[in-house]
Amino acid sequence: MSTRDTVRFYLEAGLRDSAAAGAHNFIGKIAGVLADAGLTPDYVRGTKAARLAGAASGALSLSHMKPPVGPSGLTFRRVYHYPFWQIDQTEQRWEWDVVRQEFAPEKIDPKEAERFYGFWQKRLFADAPARGRDDGFVYMPLQGRLTEHRSFQSCTPLEMIHRTRAAWPDKRIVATLHPKEVYSTAEIAALEAIADRDSLLDVRTGEMDSLLPTCDCVVTQNSSAAFNGYFFGKPAIMFAKIDFHHIALRGDDPASFLRIADHRPDYARYIWWFWQDQSINAGHPIAPAKIAARLARFGWPVTP
Repeated sequence: MSTRDTVRFYLEAGLRDSAAAGAHNFIGKIAGVLADAGLTPDYVRGTKAARLAGAASGALSLSHMKPPVGPSGLTFRRVYHYPFWQIDQTEQRWEWDVVRQEFAPEKIDPKEAERFYGFWQKRLFADAPARGRDDGFVYMPLQGRLTEHRSFQSCTPLEMIHRTRAAWPDKRIVATLHPKEVYSTAEIAALEAIADRDSLLDVRTGEMDSLLPTCDCVVTQNSSAAFNGYFFGKPAIMFAKIDFHHIALRGDDPASFLRIADHRPDYARYIWWFWQDQSINAGHPIAPAKIAARLARFGWPVTP
């Protein structure tokens, strides 16, 4: 089989073994689409050496969550929860096609959206959304690099705290460190210094499951906690670019802090649109057709 007839999948060790055994649902569906187009998958470990060799070969490739390999490479990754996936030209979610799409709720069947939304509320969070309430505090999930202003952000995470406090001088803020992030001593010291001066700022680690049901809103850079907040009807202010930005308010707009009290987008229709229309539901019969359409979108020799 020639290189141009082979599609390399660059995967982590466990995922590579699962894919090679035909045990991964989404990768298996991609492989079926490729087979229909006369292409053969090759599952390899996504090591630096393998990726460098792949870039030089110019072969078609798919990388899991990592940057595409070579000019013909694409990336695939989960859209926050299984079985929803996306295929795109970059691993950076804020550059995905969906970011530039218009969310038009009036075009979506409200009954189907409510059914879908209710199903996933229960599937992901059991009865927690039904027991949700507003306890008068801001939930602020922090991510990494607290003192850095990265290109996709409107300010540093620590500056986000300052701007939120300036907008809401009397509101309690619960800021949480990400349990899987590694923070430097300097970062933690800077955060603790802010907390020492602000009696209404509570710093914790994790606790999303207890904070989402009871917060008034979510303020973050682009944490997936804000996406999960949509299932609880919690409005979000975001200080960074991300794929699920369409119904969030912008942190770089001071008016957002005034508007959020009355900001109640149609969460049900949005979740249906974002997942069922814009993403690939690997559990739906139409998944192979949507995979083929995505591959064809980027010029692959696949018939949509």
